[in-house]
Amino acid sequence: MIRTKTRKIALTTAAGASVLAMALTGCSPADAGDSGEANERPLRVWAGSQTPITANYNPFAPTVLHGALGPIYEPLFFFNKTADTEPVGLIGESYEYNEDGTQITIKVKSGLKWSDGEPLTAEDVAFSFNYEANNPTGNGLTSAEATDDTTVVLTYASAQYTTEFQRLGSTYILPAHIWSEVDDFANFANEEPVGSGPYVVKTTNSESYMLVANENFRDADELGVKTVQYVGVDNNQTAQDLLAAGKLDWAGMFIPNPDSVTSSGKIEWLNTPQDPVVLYTCSNADLGCAGAQTDVAVRQALNVAVDRGTIKEKAFVGLTGDISPTYALLPRDEKWVADPANELSPQEADAAAAGEILEAAGYAKGSDGFYAKDGKTLELSLTSVDGWTDFNDAAKLIGEQAKAAGIKINVSTVQWQEFSDARQSGQYELIVGGSIGTSVADPFQIYRDWFGGELVESTSVVGEEVPPGRWNFSRYSNPIVDEAILAATSTNDEAAKQELYGTIQEEIVNDVPYIPLVINATQTFYNSKDFTGWPTEDDLYAFPPSWGSIATGYILQQLEPVG
Repeated sequence: MIRTKTRKIALTTAAGASVLAMALTGCSPADAGDSGEANERPLRVWAGSQTPITANYNPFAPTVLHGALGPIYEPLFFFNKTADTEPVGLIGESYEYNEDGTQITIKVKSGLKWSDGEPLTAEDVAFSFNYEANNPTGNGLTSAEATDDTTVVLTYASAQYTTEFQRLGSTYILPAHIWSEVDDFANFANEEPVGSGPYVVKTTNSESYMLVANENFRDADELGVKTVQYVGVDNNQTAQDLLAAGKLDWAGMFIPNPDSVTSSGKIEWLNTPQDPVVLYTCSNADLGCAGAQTDVAVRQALNVAVDRGTIKEKAFVGLTGDISPTYALLPRDEKWVADPANELSPQEADAAAAGEILEAAGYAKGSDGFYAKDGKTLELSLTSVDGWTDFNDAAKLIGEQAKAAGIKINVSTVQWQEFSDARQSGQYELIVGGSIGTSVADPFQIYRDWFGGELVESTSVVGEEVPPGRWNFSRYSNPIVDEAILAATSTNDEAAKQELYGTIQEEIVNDVPYIPLVINATQTFYNSKDFTGWPTEDDLYAFPPSWGSIATGYILQQLEPVG
């Protein structure tokens, strides 16, 4: 049985700038502006580049606001993806498996309430696991039953050892008295959310949204930060300027010159590379993807045409980690890499090798220097999100490197919403974007969520959104991979998992539905002068960026205003 305790709380344009200034100072009478003490004003958080802000606190929506995931809605337990440690109990007190791993018995903390004052019991937990958004087809759940007010028994068709994080650390617990009335969860904006987390929504407008302390939270008396304001900023430079000016207290973003923000002594920063940066490719013509990237030879050629060392130094100023094409996070997950040859993706470009791959697949280089097949030039479109300067620079470099290998790539930027819609629907060719690294020291989660195909219900045809809780934006579907994923779900034998992961790795390294680039330079900037309790290099108790799902709610509980 795993027993856990809650961690003790530790002590651009002128017009755009004007709008932000109003958003940052027009919060509430309690906000004393910049002259007030930290405990007299909100903790100000970068809401990301999703602007204008639209009220959507539905944890299953692709456009959900960051503050919903952790500060408002919680899973049963918190898993720290920065370390191989035991989970921390949030709603859950403990859990244990039966002998064959097909049942998980969960003890729920007693005396809990939802933010509207209604009791939070095992019935809500059972409802949440049965709810369609948390229980897509193929999830394997046969029943979720509350045997008393604080006990829930989850029963599955097969052993679920490998899906521990998915079940217990990323299934959002919902109030049955609210969500039992929500049939169309995909289109439910949930503008007035009722959750179990430390905060509730006070106001939402196009520039920012305000969360205030949940008086019914289980540790409400120990909550040091009473108000959190999420501010929308649509580009890195403006957010950087606001940090330097003391207008933001917490941001997860790329800043190539951190000294420009930290020199005042107010802001500190951490770099915790965890998540892959990749070229999304809509790879599967059978599911409706269109474009030259659906040819595996083109993806393989691009993979060797990319100069990752140059991208690391020029786009990410040397702050990224080296990526493995197996998507095991090194050195944390090195025991799961089956073939040492696949430990790291090549760091230098090999235009000659790219040409050999293309020529073997029937492409020929034309007088213009670009390859063509059947009279059609090998030409692709590559987008990244406007304002994501590191990704934009990486995209430009990829365009130049591909040209040197005879592949024509047209590089452009799009607004965040267009990026989100394109990858959800599969209506794109190439995108520079981030993927979500595994939250435990095991690559299974990324294999199932990002590479799982039709057999494991992790993808969908172009024009339809991928299933909730899944991220297979490439529409990749390989039955060999799917069967290995299904087998790995049910085993608690490390040697068996290593063999199954080797099978998965052999396929995805060859097929490259996502072309690995780097492990993202995940920089977090935080105000250590006015607030204490942040994750640090010496105590990295949680993944620190302000956009991190679930971890942000846990971090906010540890913070205290100075003074």
